[in-house]
Amino acid sequence: MKLSQFKFKLPDNLIAQHPAQNRDESRLMVIHRETGLIEHKLFKDVLDYFNEGDVMVLNNTKVFPARMYGNKEKTGATIEVFLLRELNAESLLWDVLVDPARKIRIGNKLYFGENDELVAEVIDNTTSRGRTLRFLFDGTHEEFKQTVYKLGETPLPKYIDRKVEEDDEERFQTIFAKHEGAVAVPTAGMHFSRELMKRMELKGVEFAELTLHVGLGTFRPVEVEDLTKHKMDSEQIIIPEHTADIVNRAKDNRHRVCAVGTTVMRGVETSVSTYSRLKPFDGWTNKFIFPPYDFQIADSMITNFHTPESTLLMMTAAFGGYDLVMEGYRQAIKEEYRFYAYGDAMMII
Repeated sequence: MKLSQFKFKLPDNLIAQHPAQNRDESRLMVIHRETGLIEHKLFKDVLDYFNEGDVMVLNNTKVFPARMYGNKEKTGATIEVFLLRELNAESLLWDVLVDPARKIRIGNKLYFGENDELVAEVIDNTTSRGRTLRFLFDGTHEEFKQTVYKLGETPLPKYIDRKVEEDDEERFQTIFAKHEGAVAVPTAGMHFSRELMKRMELKGVEFAELTLHVGLGTFRPVEVEDLTKHKMDSEQIIIPEHTADIVNRAKDNRHRVCAVGTTVMRGVETSVSTYSRLKPFDGWTNKFIFPPYDFQIADSMITNFHTPESTLLMMTAAFGGYDLVMEGYRQAIKEEYRFYAYGDAMMII
C-alpha cells in the first residue's frame, strides 16, 4: 500500500482540545469486521461486547513531565527541551529534542528553573532536532528526578493549542499507569474509568498488562510513498510471563483477546511463538504494521482516531480492513467524532 492511500481531510474543529468530562463517556464507534456493521455508542458500552474469560491487554506505561523550558547561557534565549530517553542514569545523559534547534550547538549550556536548579550541557548532535544533554546536578538520582518533575510539564501534543491546565497531569495518563518512561500517553487506555473496570471484572473479564514506553517515533511522519521503506524508531517493551499466561489461556479457551491501543498491538505482535502464542519479552521493538498483515494474538482492538498518513492509522487499517476502517473515518468526520489523544474511541471486533 502507498502513503497517499491514508490521506484524508480532517477539519480543525474535530481535533480534541480537552478530554471528555468523564473518561468512559467519550464516544465509541464499533466496527464489526465480519458484517461491516458500524455502530455509534458511548465508551462505557464496551462492557456489552465482552464476557467472562475474555481478556483486555493494557499498556501500563506512565507519562512523565517531559517538556522543559531552559535559558541558553549568555543570550538567555528560551529553549524548549523535550526529554526523550535517559541514556545513562549515573552520568545523567539524556536524548532530547530541542526547539529552536538552530540556536543550540555542542558545548552550549542551558539553565532551568528560576534559580538555575538544573544545568545541562550539550555534548552531541544526534539528529537535526535531536541532541544529547548531560545534566550537571549535585545530588542523588532520586533528587534529580524530583527536580525534573518540579520543572517539567505534562507533554501535551502541539496540536492541543492551549496551555497545560491543572487537570492535564491526571487526565493525560491512564488510571493504570505504573512504570514511568513514556513521553506520550497510550491514548486508548485513557477511556477506562475505575467504575468501568470494576464492572468488567465483576462480569469476569480479565486484565493483562504489558509495558511499552511510547516515544515520539510512534508519531514521526511517514515521508516515503512506499511504506516498506519506512523505518520505525525503537521503543522498549516488557511482556511479563504472567501476562503471556493470561493471554494464552484465553486463546486456548477460545475467549476474546482485546488489544487496548496500537502500542499493545505492536507489543504483542513483536513476541509471537510459531504456534501463535504470546511469549514473555524484555527488549526493544521497531515493528511497523501496515496492510496486509496477518495478526496472531488479538482478535479485537480499541484505539483512538488518528492523524492522516500516520503509522497508527495504517496499523488500524491492517487490523480492521482498509476499506472498512476508511469508511469508519468518513463516518467519524460526518458525525463529528473527536480526534487524537483527548478524542473519542474506535473498537474493531
